Amino acid sequence: MKILIFLLFPNLAFAVNLMVCNGDFALCAASGAILTGKTIRVDGKEFPEAMAICPVLKGRSLADGDLMKGSCKAPPGKVWSLFSADTTYPQAPDWTPVTAKPRQYTMTKDMGMSNMWSFICDKQPKKVNGVTLANCFGPVNESPWNAAHLVPGTNIITQAPIEVLYPVGGNLP
Repeated sequence: MKILIFLLFPNLAFAVNLMVCNGDFALCAASGAILTGKTIRVDGKEFPEAMAICPVLKGRSLADGDLMKGSCKAPPGKVWSLFSADTTYPQAPDWTPVTAKPRQYTMTKDMGMSNMWSFICDKQPKKVNGVTLANCFGPVNESPWNAAHLVPGTNIITQAPIEVLYPVGGNLP
């Protein structure tokens, strides 16, 4: 099933090809990320790459069909980092289920954001407190809506704690 995001946000001048997936996925919404020292390309644009550790959940999730080339199927040992309406799920540091607390902040030159939505993750071989985790890789300061480079002053929504430098999130449309 494909939905255009401008149906949800009518003021957007662009559209994201949404897909509904069902199965295993990583939910990075409350995770922070660290820089890998590498770069990643999105729609022909280069960004610094970050890695976030995220819990693997099972169920329905939303994906960017273009980034995933129209398929929800991940290669063996991997999962996609997707978005879910789950409000209680395992979160760092001990990976016990916690109710997510969305927050908004304004990016600064010292406080960026990372986008993990619809990027691939490597499942970790060992569970932590019964939770499968995944190392997810995505761009820093990249808009999940249109792959634009985000700049200081951009409003971001996340569920990650205040103390992380690259909270996983997205800019408000």
